Amino acid sequence: MPYLPIHPGIAATRDEMVALRRQIHAEPELGYEEHATSERVAERLARWGYTVHRGLGGTGVVGQLRVGDGGKRLGLRADMDALPMTETTGLPWASRTPGRMHACGHDGHTATLLAAAQLLAVTRGFSGTLNLIFQPAEEGLLGAKKMVDEGLFERFPCDNVYAFHNEPGFAAQRFGFLAGPIYSSSDTAVITIEGKGGHGAMPHTTVDPIVVSAHLILALQTLVSREVDPNEMAVVTVGAMTAGRAPNVIPSSAELKLTVRARRPEVRAFLRDRITAMAQAQAAVHGATAKVDYQWKSPPCINDAAATEFARKVAVETMGEDALIPDMAPLQASDDFAFMLNAVPGCYLVVGNGNGKPGEGPGCMVHNTGYDFNDDLLPTTASYWVSLVQAYLR
Repeated sequence: MPYLPIHPGIAATRDEMVALRRQIHAEPELGYEEHATSERVAERLARWGYTVHRGLGGTGVVGQLRVGDGGKRLGLRADMDALPMTETTGLPWASRTPGRMHACGHDGHTATLLAAAQLLAVTRGFSGTLNLIFQPAEEGLLGAKKMVDEGLFERFPCDNVYAFHNEPGFAAQRFGFLAGPIYSSSDTAVITIEGKGGHGAMPHTTVDPIVVSAHLILALQTLVSREVDPNEMAVVTVGAMTAGRAPNVIPSSAELKLTVRARRPEVRAFLRDRITAMAQAQAAVHGATAKVDYQWKSPPCINDAAATEFARKVAVETMGEDALIPDMAPLQASDDFAFMLNAVPGCYLVVGNGNGKPGEGPGCMVHNTGYDFNDDLLPTTASYWVSLVQAYLR
């Protein structure tokens, strides 16, 4: 693996920041409950000389540092929340709270940005305004939207905003940049089929919602295969079906839960309209009714071309071409950083967490009970944040 340069100031605090990351990992907090995490963040930022603002998005923290007379304003964002999962890693710093774990690396994102924040406060090697945004509730609870709606960029204007996500499946410490859509939208549909329950031995006296659900599940598969242009990206997944409890009872209702993904707004809207229409039509054919609770959640993360090229150029100048993920392509993951990108031009970049190959880091996927953030990323990515800030706010 080619050597990726680490700033001497980051190297000096590496052990401290890894220990902080593992402390946050051991004490995970769910969305809008990140009280201890935000307290750790705010205390350190204040100690280092940042003006600290709390309360945006509930538990959000913004640290602002103005240096010199430069007029440019840069935002860097990290998410802080954990997931409702029980960790199985067995690591010494594993979650101490059953049913909660940092299974997506937000502990690492937070500690990485803090490592960069500490060095930037000491060196002050830039001229302008730096806004460090520590966001709550990324995991499906739209903390980014809440911060934006509550005036994030009115109170802390940014000319560009950047963030990173660790990405298993790529070699550790490799940086991926892509202009345009990099992450997909993510919406949820909850479909309730109302039929007529009855005895399982007398199905002719019922309207079976399980049969309706089975027809609907199969029909939904044709949306992507037959109704969306093959050149477009779309995903419709039925992740859960709930109906009945006994083998000899036909229930009166059934519930389907779907995740729906797309990269273009037009495809996203099309899927919503067709899922709703298809559910109601399939139910009607069988004499049932369908109620569709379509939850419009995160739009796609769309990177600004100029902001992305600037970030990529900084990576090449500081780490070389070998540090880049070649042929970076869009991913089906989603992230509510999209709301910040919709408000301010910016770039969401990815950093490889490992792919399981010898010498290229662990490959466990996020949202897995065996996942852990790769601490080798922390000094490398923190050094990159320092370089990006210094290049942007010269």
